[in-house]
Amino acid sequence: MADMLHPEWANLRFMEGDPGTGSIGPGEMEPTPICVLAGPTCHATRFQTGTVRSWGIGFLPLGWSKFVPVSAESYADRAIDAEQDPAFRSLVAMRPLLRDPAADPHTQADAINRHLLNLLADGPPDDPAIVRAHAALADPDVGTVAQLAARAGVSERSLERLSRRAFGFPPKLLLRRQRFLRTLGAVMLDTSRSWSHALDLHYHDQSHFNRDFTRFMGLTPRAYMAQPHPIVDAAVRGRMAAAGAPMQVLHQPGK
Repeated sequence: MADMLHPEWANLRFMEGDPGTGSIGPGEMEPTPICVLAGPTCHATRFQTGTVRSWGIGFLPLGWSKFVPVSAESYADRAIDAEQDPAFRSLVAMRPLLRDPAADPHTQADAINRHLLNLLADGPPDDPAIVRAHAALADPDVGTVAQLAARAGVSERSLERLSRRAFGFPPKLLLRRQRFLRTLGAVMLDTSRSWSHALDLHYHDQSHFNRDFTRFMGLTPRAYMAQPHPIVDAAVRGRMAAAGAPMQVLHQPGK
């Protein structure tokens, strides 16, 4: 089964079975590790998978800052074997809890939560500037770096450093990604809507959006919609029903 995932925050996946192949952005498809960490992305992820059982843990910017002792920028648009990277040693230690195919999924989810809570007990304190910056980024009314810095309560220079460290990218690119994904998410939830009717308020016109689409997804809107998206479509609708937003990147912090 093949699909294409839109840009997202970081995630860690534990897989049993055939994890298949994948590529973040253009390039050759490569074998996917059974314990794969994908950093925050500003390119689409193409992937193919066989029969596989998978657990996924998404990391919003605050979560990255508390669980990973390395700048998010170091892993931006990258997928790595998490078992081979010391920065993720404490997180991949939970993998043995997830290997039994006969185990009850709810029991395994509880085990994941306990492991993460134990790590949090020894982790750094929350950085309120990250929370404020993330909340502002998720606000459709915020469209400029100056507005984002003001809402975060930091200077634009400090925002640049904070953004790269916790979010993985400079603030201007994050704002561009956010407006693109708000538009994409609206159409994915209602494919009867035209792109022009779903455009985010920060787009001047559809050609403006089309340039962003090609930049982030590597193909045109029409070409994307002509492809089947069996995994992503199901994930978008499931996330919307369970969490109130079609994509991880559109969640408000704390939601």
